[in-house]
Amino acid sequence: MNKHKIVNGPVAAKAWLKKVVHELGNHSDRLDAINIYPVADGDTGSNMFNTAQAMLIAVDEVSDTELADMDLGAILRLASRAGMEKAHGNSGTLLAVFLAGFAEPLNGVPRLNGPALADALESGSVRAWSALSEPVPGTMLSVIQAAAKSARHSLRESVADPSSRACLIEVMTAIYDDVLAAVLATETQLPQLNNAHVVDAGAVGMMLVMDSLSAVVLGEHVVEARYQPLHGYGIQDPHIHAEATHEEGFEVMCTLEVGALEAATLRAKLDAIGTSVIMSPMSAPIVGTESYRWRVHVHVEDSDEALEVIRSVGEPSAVTVTELSSVHHD
Repeated sequence: MNKHKIVNGPVAAKAWLKKVVHELGNHSDRLDAINIYPVADGDTGSNMFNTAQAMLIAVDEVSDTELADMDLGAILRLASRAGMEKAHGNSGTLLAVFLAGFAEPLNGVPRLNGPALADALESGSVRAWSALSEPVPGTMLSVIQAAAKSARHSLRESVADPSSRACLIEVMTAIYDDVLAAVLATETQLPQLNNAHVVDAGAVGMMLVMDSLSAVVLGEHVVEARYQPLHGYGIQDPHIHAEATHEEGFEVMCTLEVGALEAATLRAKLDAIGTSVIMSPMSAPIVGTESYRWRVHVHVEDSDEALEVIRSVGEPSAVTVTELSSVHHD
C-alpha cells in the first residue's frame, strides 16, 4: 500500500493549476503594481500568470483518459517542464522550478495526503532555493520555505492517521496561516520593500498559489478579503514600481543541454557578469548522454556578452532577451 494514498488525484491536480491561473489572472495588476524587487519593472503578476498558463495548457492537451492513468508526479512534472520552457521573468521561472521540485516526491503517488504534501513542499523549497546563485529572504522563496516548514511541523504534531483526510486538512490549515505571516514579514526583510511600505509581489503571488491549493483540497474559495490588509495591495494604491529607480540592462533566458560540470561552470561565469542567476535542470539526464536540459535566467548589462558566455558551454534554444527598464502593464 502506498503511504500517500488518500483523496485528491489527477483531477484535483488539474483543478489546482486552473485555480492558480484564475487567481493570478485576477490579481496580476495588483502584483505588477507592487513589483519593485529584484527589478522595479512591474511585471511579476503578468510573468507568474503567463507561466502558470503555459503549465495549464500543457496539461489541457492530455486527454481525460490519459490523465486518469497518470500519478500526481507525472502530471505536475509535465506542467513544470512546460512552465520552465516558456517561463516569463524571474518570478515565473521560480514558480516553474518550485513546481518541478514539488512534483518529484509525488512520482507514483496517485492521491495527496499530509505526508505527501509535506514531502512535496520540502522538495519544492530546496529546488527553488538552490536554483538561485544568491537566494534572498523576503521574497517568494520565504513563502515557499514557510509553507514547507509549517507542513512538516504540523505533520509531527498531528495525532491523526497520516493517510487520513483529517491529517491533510490539519497540514493545509497550518500552511494557510503561516503563508500569510511570511508574506507580511517580507516588508521588513528587504530595505526596498520597507522604504516603499509594500510586501513582496512574488511572495503574494506564491501565497495565491498556496491558497489555490488549499481551496482545491478543502473544496472552498480563495478568500479575497485575506489580501486587502497587505500594504500597497489595495485597488486604490498607486503603482509603486512606477516611482522606483529602474535597473538598466537586460533579462536573458534560454534552454541549454549540457552536463552538470558545464552547468556549474556556466553558473560561475554568469555570476561574474550578472545578477538574478537561476539555473535548474528541467528533466532527468537525456537518454544516452550525461547531459540535462537546463533553464537559464540572468540579468546583465550586456545581453550579447551573456549569450557569448552561454554559447561557450553549449548552444542555447528558446532564447528571450528583454530590457529590464521596460515597464509592463498587461
